[in-house]
Amino acid sequence: MDAVQVLGQQIKLPYSGKVVPNRFLKSAMTERLCAWDPNNREECGKPTAGYINAYKRWGEGQIGIVVLGNIPVHRDYPEAPGNAIIDKNNPWDAVKAFKPVVNAVKAHGSLCIGQLTHAGRQAPDSVCQEPVSASDTKCPDGVMGLNFKPARAMTEDEIWDAIDRWSFGAEVLYKAGADGAQLHAAHGYLLSQFLSPLINKRTDRWGGSFENRSRIVFEAIKAMRKRVPDESFIISIKINSHDFVDGGFSQEECASMVENLEAARVDLIELSGGTYESLAFDHKKESTKKREGFFIEFADRIRPHIKKSVLAVTGGFRNVEPMAEAIKQDTCQIVGLARPLCAEPDLPKKILERRSQGSLENDVESSLQTPAAVLQIHAMAENRPIPDISNKEVAQDVTDIILGKKPIPHPEGAEYPPM
Repeated sequence: MDAVQVLGQQIKLPYSGKVVPNRFLKSAMTERLCAWDPNNREECGKPTAGYINAYKRWGEGQIGIVVLGNIPVHRDYPEAPGNAIIDKNNPWDAVKAFKPVVNAVKAHGSLCIGQLTHAGRQAPDSVCQEPVSASDTKCPDGVMGLNFKPARAMTEDEIWDAIDRWSFGAEVLYKAGADGAQLHAAHGYLLSQFLSPLINKRTDRWGGSFENRSRIVFEAIKAMRKRVPDESFIISIKINSHDFVDGGFSQEECASMVENLEAARVDLIELSGGTYESLAFDHKKESTKKREGFFIEFADRIRPHIKKSVLAVTGGFRNVEPMAEAIKQDTCQIVGLARPLCAEPDLPKKILERRSQGSLENDVESSLQTPAAVLQIHAMAENRPIPDISNKEVAQDVTDIILGKKPIPHPEGAEYPPM
């Protein structure tokens, strides 16, 4: 079986029974394409025509699983202006609003999962003046050009409210026709903050031991299952293999975590890493670079702890042979892609049709690659040519736009922010 055949194999998820048509997953990313009015939070987060259009493009790309989002479950704690939001207190019909997005993803056979998140202390001061977290804490300023207000510890009632919001989000996705929901417990967002002994200094049942720090995750899964009892609905989670911060969530705790997640009948575990404080992509070893996946060596160590749940690894995959090799070696079963799918939303289709051996190069400097990806997503949404940042001149143009030296392309009257 050659590399393309490996990547084209179906895989059945163990608990829902859903069949993933191939081994590609579009990982959740910040899209910033939904309604945004800082003076009217109730209307924020509603999917726009541009949002639907972007997911139509990904739905046409022959991606096995497309993950929407990230989607905050509380309008007061978004990750960025323009996030899609599912808030139980919003006056608009979220099921009706998200159904066209789900339909666009599923039109050509992809499975659709929505990633549900809460930024916690990582809600920047441009969108949140009073963030919350597991404990009194503050996200360091200056990370990715963002600044943050000090966060206060959540009350017991607020923790249970957040759990209820995750379950409400799952119910909305289910009623909108999505195949599943993913909890975002990676990259320093709220669930990751609870998991981290460096951030979580609580002395009640939500802090201290690993069992207590992870309690919020399993209560959220339990609440989602109660609200959506249909066993064919996929429950997924994105977790860090490692926080890459001294005293943070460790690889050993990750190994225990995946065993507990499997016991909770979680279908799909997506492995990533890092926080805003310590971007995991800066921690690559030479051996990891050769194998491409940023977290591949951590996945090697965690994989033996997973017996039934399906493991996806996201971050760093660019070429067909290393993707297929990770699956052949049973390091992971699904390959997650993010930024490559902003440059080429149909990359998996090209690979499976043997028209491509890997993604385009990215000539934008690493610290600016997230906003560059947002610009590419917006081009998809607006039916403009996607900027080819493998071209040095285009990469420089995109860099100049990000740095404010050139105007941001943005349709007049758009409901979503420019970037």
